[in-house]
Amino acid sequence: MSATLQKSDHRATLAGPAPAATRRRPTSQQWAAWAFLTPVTLYLVLFYAYPLYRNLDLSLRNYTVRSFVQGDAPFTGLANYRTVLDDPTFAPALLHTVVFTAVCLVFQYALGLALAVFFNQHFRLSATLRALFLVPWLLPLIVSASTWSWMLNSESGIVNALLSAVGIDPVNWLTSPDWSLTSVIIANVWIGVPFNLVVLYSGLQSIPTSLYEAAALDGAGAWQRFWRITFPLLRPVSAITLLLGLVYTLKVFDIIWIMTKGGPADSSTTFATWSYQLGFGNLVPAFGPGAAVGNLLVVAALVFGLVYVRVQRKQALS
Repeated sequence: MSATLQKSDHRATLAGPAPAATRRRPTSQQWAAWAFLTPVTLYLVLFYAYPLYRNLDLSLRNYTVRSFVQGDAPFTGLANYRTVLDDPTFAPALLHTVVFTAVCLVFQYALGLALAVFFNQHFRLSATLRALFLVPWLLPLIVSASTWSWMLNSESGIVNALLSAVGIDPVNWLTSPDWSLTSVIIANVWIGVPFNLVVLYSGLQSIPTSLYEAAALDGAGAWQRFWRITFPLLRPVSAITLLLGLVYTLKVFDIIWIMTKGGPADSSTTFATWSYQLGFGNLVPAFGPGAAVGNLLVVAALVFGLVYVRVQRKQALS
């Protein structure tokens, strides 16, 4: 018996190990996985990675119209970023971006949550009204911005007409430096509320009704049930809603440009509109500084995204 085992071991040694290609040949499931991953990878590379690389390259070189076409722009390092930081428009644009983003997020989330809780009561016509609230979200931005421009027109707008009907003097919503930022905030809040409504309403559907029934039996009122049950259990959904809203609001351009073009006197200029003005809004375009401002927005969105991932990881570990 031992002699037979020794002979088999000797033959296996002479034969050598099995080829790696034979042992590690991809299965049909692995080929299918690569087939599904390839289009996504190409899409991310072509429409995300490459544009980000080109934008970074634009911000590190002194591009002119000629060098933009020929591709021989000299490397200037961080000179474009220093130009942006030293520009007198930087501080107002930063302030307007922060105010615009913060106020829009607060009102969009608060109104979206209130409407989600309201429609969660499942009353008659609830589904119909909920569908109607999606209309601002489904309309093209140019249509929404143009509609608000007409409504807030100083002379023929319906808002000033209503104010005059109740004895309030007309307001120069779009032409006054004191009101231009407020006007674009109102329009953007109106557009963003439906998104918050849909996401938060979906989150409410996952909360068991038995929790509310048990709380009601214990004597908890509607307000107590909201703060003790609804709001805590909605934290994961609220976090992703606020993050997506933050990323979207940081890059809002269409609404502001159509309604005020960042004016008057840069009173509603944000980083998004300022980047466009630098790159395409002048007779002599400043591609490098415009790309630098755009990269600042990308970094801001990336920082908040990393903060969100870190917070979610801590919550999962705890």
